[in-house]
Amino acid sequence: MTIEAERVGTRAGFELVERAEIAPNVTLYRIRAPFIASSRKAGQFVMVRVCEGGERIPLTIADGDPAEGTITLVVQQVGTTTARMAQVQVGESFSDVVGPLGSATHVDSYGTVVCVGGGIGIAPVHPIAQAMKAAGNRVISVLAARNTGLLFFREEMRRASDDLRIWTDDGSEGKKGLATHAISELVEEYGKLDKVVAIGPVPMMKFVSKLTAELGIPTLVSLNPVMVDGTGMCGGCRVRVGGRTQFVCVDGPEFDGHQVDYDELMRRQALYKEHECASYARFQKADMAGTSASLDGRSLRQPEADPQKEGPR
Repeated sequence: MTIEAERVGTRAGFELVERAEIAPNVTLYRIRAPFIASSRKAGQFVMVRVCEGGERIPLTIADGDPAEGTITLVVQQVGTTTARMAQVQVGESFSDVVGPLGSATHVDSYGTVVCVGGGIGIAPVHPIAQAMKAAGNRVISVLAARNTGLLFFREEMRRASDDLRIWTDDGSEGKKGLATHAISELVEEYGKLDKVVAIGPVPMMKFVSKLTAELGIPTLVSLNPVMVDGTGMCGGCRVRVGGRTQFVCVDGPEFDGHQVDYDELMRRQALYKEHECASYARFQKADMAGTSASLDGRSLRQPEADPQKEGPR
């Protein structure tokens, strides 16, 4: 597997070529990363570091254009690092983008495949739907969210699917109900479903998997736990799958949904919640005051490196 990893401090590196807010606090980023764009596969992710001294965060590759040498990431602003990311402007560069990482989705000719994207999970399910359709499957995609304002990628998912269904908790778009209701309806309508791919909030994946286990439908889920290095060294992303410890970054991020210990996963995701909230509060306070909140004490938008003062990055 080829992994691209560069350190940049100029416009020549991992340049942001397009950004757009596609839902409240959800931003699409198109980043120049030619090696990743040409080698990535459905289900893989990158580790992104916004600025020098910043933390690394895992982000699934939502799309890619090898001809243009770009990858697309869709990011929900939920904390300090994603808030910093939202401040990067077109033409500026990210410090590090490392990938493609993780095991690619196992794509085969299954028959009828249902791809469920819940909220921000719509982005990572998109390339899987594309790959499943390209393999000759009949792809039925379900977009699910609390309300219409949290939905995105409608046209992208329609192009990647043979049939698109939309469900919202409050009925503000599509049918009123949950992802589990959508699957039950599809079983009644289509009869046999050969595979379900579900990506979204952990409770959604848990209850979708519970339902599909009862129905005997093989189910794949993609997990996004706490992750530090993305290469299997730290063990921070460990989860229990089928009673065995697995590392999401190298053994996943996709696993048999019927084997995942979701309760342990949710407990681990909450381990640093207090610290994350405190960090985000400090960032917001500094941002409101008009000062930099970068970890290394320098501005988020750093000037180009001075070759007389700094060595290669």
